[in-house]
Amino acid sequence: MVNGKNVNVLQGLELHTRVFNAEEQKKIVESVYEFQLMGQRGRLREKTYSEPAKWMRGKGRVTIQFGCFYNYAIDKYGNPPGILRNEEVDPLPPIFKQMIKRMVRWHVLPPTCVPNSFIVNIYDEEDCIPPHIDHHDFLRPFCTISFLTECNILFGSNLKIVGPGEFGEFTGPVSIPLPTGSMLILKGNGADVAKHCVPSVPDKRISITFRRMDERKIPYGYSPDPELQGLQPMISTPSRNAPLQHNQIVTKEPSSRVAAPPPRVVLKPIGGSSFVIGENNFPPLGVRNASQQRGYKKNGFRNQQRGHKKDGFQNQQKGHKKNGFRS
Repeated sequence: MVNGKNVNVLQGLELHTRVFNAEEQKKIVESVYEFQLMGQRGRLREKTYSEPAKWMRGKGRVTIQFGCFYNYAIDKYGNPPGILRNEEVDPLPPIFKQMIKRMVRWHVLPPTCVPNSFIVNIYDEEDCIPPHIDHHDFLRPFCTISFLTECNILFGSNLKIVGPGEFGEFTGPVSIPLPTGSMLILKGNGADVAKHCVPSVPDKRISITFRRMDERKIPYGYSPDPELQGLQPMISTPSRNAPLQHNQIVTKEPSSRVAAPPPRVVLKPIGGSSFVIGENNFPPLGVRNASQQRGYKKNGFRNQQRGHKKDGFQNQQKGHKKNGFRS
């Protein structure tokens, strides 16, 4: 219930699993740790890297911001939460730009909302993120990708804090597991009506949230990245969609005639206000049924072309090899 009306607060949420296989995840995590070390050594711009002087529950995360500096709360100068346009951070590094290219080319994010900023969150055990709605200095949709440890994310119009203090444990009507290597897309009610939070994580975790800045909020010194201009999704042959099932998941199957973008998984409530998603509810990207899973590795994709490897990422089209990502 929102303002006395029944509202599907999950409308607009999509979960794409196994977007990055085990080897790819390792490369990305290694890059994150390299940037963390650079930040600790003062080799990044001041506003790019932040870590607390002392660990506190709910405030212990290390953050690394690229593209823009987001101010989480009113600071000592009276600046409100949001993008600070007069602050500069480091530009997007190549490996993360390749991640963005994959999202657009695989039809995960629309070409009208190509991310031009992102934030890395590095969690220690028991770190968390309190209930919030992402600031509208960033457009919808945006997405978050999970690494190292699977955790749950809670959604609801009225998330509750259980226990003492501002950063006690959280409860909510909907809990969605975020497998490692998965990507959660937020838009619609899922981004603007429902709050979301991450309860204390069981172990070390990294998340990367990609977002596009509102044109009116872009930093004064920002220059668009030529590599991210004019990105378009791969063209696929139209195919008949599978009939909708009467459960919480709808999957759009890609055509098998071209290199397949990932299936779209839409979350829907079933009857009650909460549901549980099993680990086998989401197939690997490009796998449409059990009979087609033969030959796939446990944590990723089989090799589709000889000589496809470069820096641990797979090539999907001839001639595409750049920083190890496929288009």
